[in-house]
Amino acid sequence: MAKMFRVLGKRGRITIPFEIRQRVGFRHNDVLSFTETADGRTVIVRREKICDDCKSIVQEDELTLLDFLNSLSAEQQKAALVHLSVLWAEQQGGKNGIRA
Repeated sequence: MAKMFRVLGKRGRITIPFEIRQRVGFRHNDVLSFTETADGRTVIVRREKICDDCKSIVQEDELTLLDFLNSLSAEQQKAALVHLSVLWAEQQGGKNGIRA
């Protein structure tokens, strides 16, 4: 596998190369986690699942969004919050001409 280089932008952004995204299966709106290793020079990026089997949780029409969110673990709730925050920010940026 060839080494690929990207420049970290002034806002701390970087683009994961298309070839890597395709190989590991990263998609638009995936929730990613970043873990720093003990050496302080390496970061592990993982795609996170908000819910392994969300359909089994939703068993009746009366389940509210709050019920669903309360059924998730604290880590899953955090991942959902991050995901929804990103979606909201993207929508606001498009409507107000603001870029993050």
